[in-house]
Amino acid sequence: MSQPLIPLQQMAEPSLDVQEMQLWLEKAVAWGQADSPDTRKDTCQHLSRLGDFLQQLQTHIHNMSSTTETMKRLPFLGQFLGRLCWNPYVTADDTSRRLLFQCLWGLYSEHPRNAVERKANQWIRKVLCQLATEEDDTAAQTLVKHMGVPPTQYHLNVLRKTVALVQDNIGKSCSSLGDLNQRCSCDSILATSEACVPLVTCAEAAPLIGALLQRPLTCARAALSEGFLDALSSAYSSHGLSLEEQAVVSLWYHSLSSLEESVLSLLESCLANTGSTLQRLEQQLAQSLLPKACAQHCSIFLVVNDIFRSILKQLEGNECVRSLIQTFTSRFLRELTLLQPQMSVSLKAFFPQSPQNLLVPLLTQPSEMPQESWAHHLNWLSGSLQRLTEEEEEGDEDSGSTRGHHKVFEAWFLLVQCGHWVQAAVQLLVTAGPEDCGPLLRLLTFYHHPTNRGHHRALQLVRAKEAWDHLHPLFSVLAHPPPIDHLQSLVALLSPHPQQPSLAPLLILDLLVNFAVFSQKSQSGSTEILQTVADRSGLVGEAARVLGSLELRLNGGSCLSSDANRVHLRIKALQNTLAHMHAAQSSAENQAHTHPL
Repeated sequence: MSQPLIPLQQMAEPSLDVQEMQLWLEKAVAWGQADSPDTRKDTCQHLSRLGDFLQQLQTHIHNMSSTTETMKRLPFLGQFLGRLCWNPYVTADDTSRRLLFQCLWGLYSEHPRNAVERKANQWIRKVLCQLATEEDDTAAQTLVKHMGVPPTQYHLNVLRKTVALVQDNIGKSCSSLGDLNQRCSCDSILATSEACVPLVTCAEAAPLIGALLQRPLTCARAALSEGFLDALSSAYSSHGLSLEEQAVVSLWYHSLSSLEESVLSLLESCLANTGSTLQRLEQQLAQSLLPKACAQHCSIFLVVNDIFRSILKQLEGNECVRSLIQTFTSRFLRELTLLQPQMSVSLKAFFPQSPQNLLVPLLTQPSEMPQESWAHHLNWLSGSLQRLTEEEEEGDEDSGSTRGHHKVFEAWFLLVQCGHWVQAAVQLLVTAGPEDCGPLLRLLTFYHHPTNRGHHRALQLVRAKEAWDHLHPLFSVLAHPPPIDHLQSLVALLSPHPQQPSLAPLLILDLLVNFAVFSQKSQSGSTEILQTVADRSGLVGEAARVLGSLELRLNGGSCLSSDANRVHLRIKALQNTLAHMHAAQSSAENQAHTHPL
């Protein structure tokens, strides 16, 4: 008879039969030493009894206080489990395989305290990784030889069944009941996430990864491994990982670096294409999960908003960034309305830094109130913003405090996010009289020139009023042909002035395009004015983008028109004109390059 492989005095645990443990270890050694028909037959005949013993062993491991204590009492446990894991006839049995992996999860230490536990963790990871790859595949080769099972099929089947088993196991509720000294079912979460690191790009592991990410954080022991989250973030950003929508949202919720990388990637794609249209931005954001994730998790929105805030401070004059922020906020608000009432969060929680008196008035869509109320609403907004800017100027004169600057910036940031009211103001300026245009022009000027650098805010407002004074007679129904002096003055305003601070061309183009679309002047007359000014100022492409953005906002329903059919027909006609002009200019430039003088 062979010598006992486990000292009997170390097997004092009453829940485990010492003699039976010795028998199974000897069996495992014998099965691994010879591969013959008799050995395979003996293995298959003992699988049922082996399963009963593994169940006892799993319970024994679970009841131990630590892996160190388990290994101290059962020093050859690793050898025993390892021999069974590498035996293809044992792992081919569903019950045996399930119990083997439960024993491995039980031995994995969430926070290894010594060399024994660290070494055990490394070994368990190696076992899992080995079973999921084709390297050094003795077990698979044995199956191929004797049973005709291809190695890839063997590994995938083992992996799928293991994933299903572990996925079911991590779905169990917390069992610690507040006793920190008791082993908890949540202990396996960290261990499972660490064991999944080599499998993050494996499609078969996706259900388990999704289950780990979406598991409710009801217990402090249910945290996910940082290495696991970093591996997921890297794989997702390199398109090496396919996750369901909610799993992606959960990844952003758990991993700040992954969320930041996704937002910056969106910004980079926007800034890389300076000619990007609002329609293209809409398409990009329609494919992004970020607006939905922001609606579901306030914490995600606050991070995204902080990134937008930082970029806007650096690039306050970049219209592409403004358009991205406006479009993103619009889609976010749309997703917010789709949530169940019990899932919704107060708007103040999403916008804690915004002036609270402006929050609801700006977030309200123009389409949510009668068009007759727009003027009163915009006058109130303009007055509120004016008071903020006056407080800022008073602060500059006193202590030089930056508090006023912060308030003004946050008000402007919110106005940028809610650009629908800027569009409504421009739209009303087409029909407004001289006595009504002041507050609307103030709002428009503040949007395009939020800072008072060099104390030029008053000058910018004067020049905006000057542009409106030229546009009003130009688009008068009675003005035919258009007054030449007003046309020339408008073109001059759109031209840079070296000795003066420049007025943002987009402000005047906004006014010009809206006058061409919404005025009662004939279509041919409006087209002639827009064509002349855009051509002489060299802003044909910019005018076309403004027109496209206007069309998209009207189609989106944020700003309605009482004469929608007429408006859309005029937009199409103006777009055709500008497209022909742009094509003619491009052709002329190509010919000039091809045939230089």
